[in-house]
Amino acid sequence: MAYKITKTLVDSIPFPDSGQMFYRDSELKGFGVRVGSNSKVYFAESKINNKTVRVTIGHHGIFTAEQAKNEAKNVLGMIARGINPNDISKAEKAKSVTVNQAFEQYLKARSDLKARTIYDYQRFMKTYFKEWENKPLIDISKDLIEKKHRSIGERSPAQANLAMRFMRALFNFANGKYEDSEGNSIIADNPIKRLSQTRSWYKIERRQTVIKASDLPTFLNAVMELPNYSPSLNSLAVKDYLLLLLFTGLRREEALSLEWKNVDLKNKTFTLPDPKNRQPHTLPLTPFLQDLLQKRFNENAGNSEFVFPSTGIKGYMNDPRPQMNKVTEKCGVKFTPHDLRRTFITIAESLDISAYALKRLANHKMSNDVTAGYIIGDVERLRSPMQRITDYLLKTIKTEA
Repeated sequence: MAYKITKTLVDSIPFPDSGQMFYRDSELKGFGVRVGSNSKVYFAESKINNKTVRVTIGHHGIFTAEQAKNEAKNVLGMIARGINPNDISKAEKAKSVTVNQAFEQYLKARSDLKARTIYDYQRFMKTYFKEWENKPLIDISKDLIEKKHRSIGERSPAQANLAMRFMRALFNFANGKYEDSEGNSIIADNPIKRLSQTRSWYKIERRQTVIKASDLPTFLNAVMELPNYSPSLNSLAVKDYLLLLLFTGLRREEALSLEWKNVDLKNKTFTLPDPKNRQPHTLPLTPFLQDLLQKRFNENAGNSEFVFPSTGIKGYMNDPRPQMNKVTEKCGVKFTPHDLRRTFITIAESLDISAYALKRLANHKMSNDVTAGYIIGDVERLRSPMQRITDYLLKTIKTEA
C-alpha cells in the first residue's frame, strides 16, 4: 500500500517489535521509508537490467521527508540512466582506503600467514611506514616508493628490500580488492614496479658463513662445555638447542618451537608439522639426538609442551643471544643459528650424500624437479645419511679432546 510520505506520517509510524516495514510514497514511485525496531530510514529504489537497486538516503530526523524526496529524485534519475549509485559510493570508499586499512584487510584475507611473517609485516608498518598509515593508498606514488626505499636503504639495504617486498604484496592485494564504479581496480599499476624498472633494488649478497672445518672441534667443545662456564638457569637448554640445530639443520624457529607431541622417542623420529615450506617434515633421530632429547624429556616432561620451554608469552625460549655470545668468547667463532644450518648442509654435501637425500634432510622444495616427484621421501631412508653426519660431528669432538 502506498502513502503520501510526509513528516507527520513518518513521525506517526510505530516501530515494529522485530523485522522491518516498508512504506512507499504514492506520489514519487521508488521513494519510501524503511522502519526497523529502532530506526526510520528513507530510501530510493528502481531497477537496472531487471535487478532492483535500493539506495539508502538517510535517517528520518537528519533528513526531512521533503529533503529525502528531493534527494530520491536525483538518485532515481541516475538509476534511470543506468548508473548504480551504490557502485559510485563503493568506489569512493575504495579510493579513500588508507594504507593501514588495506593492511588490516590484508591480514584478515591472508589467514595462512605465519606468526613470524605477521610480526615482520607489523614491524615494517610501525618502523618504516608509520607516516603513511592514514594516507589513502592511491596517494602512494612511484616517487614516494622510490624515495622511501632509498631512505631505508641508507641504514639497511636488506631491510629496504624486505620492506618494499611487503609493500608490493600489499598493493597486489589492493589491486584485486578495491574497485571503482566500473569494476576496474583503483590501483592501476603497482608503484613498486618503479624499483624494478629503474633497477633500484639493492644487490644483497646471500650470507654464506659456516663453521669452518678447522673451527668445528673448538666450536663444538665450547658448546658442550657451555653449562660449565655460563652457569645460568637455561645454559643446559641452550647447549642442547645449539646441538640440535647443528646435528639436524633445523631453522632457528623450528627448533625453538619444537613440541613434545611431535617427538617420537620410541620410533626415533620427530616432526615439524608446519615448517617454512608448509609441508610437514619428519626426520630420524640418531642415537646421539635421541639421548639428548630423552634427557630433556626426563627433566622437563609435564612442565611444558615445548622441548625448550620458557615463561615468556610464546611459551618457548627466545633466541639465546647472551649464551651464544659466551660460546663465541670461549672459542673465538662468531656464528648465527642459520650458520649452523648451513654447516649441517655443507657437511652433508662433503660426505657425498645424494642431492635428493640432502634436499629431504633440509626440507627444501623440489617442485620444479620432475624426477624428485617420483621419489618417496620415507623417513627411514634418511636415517643412514643423518647418522653419517652425526658420526662426522662426533668424531670432530673426539679429535679435539
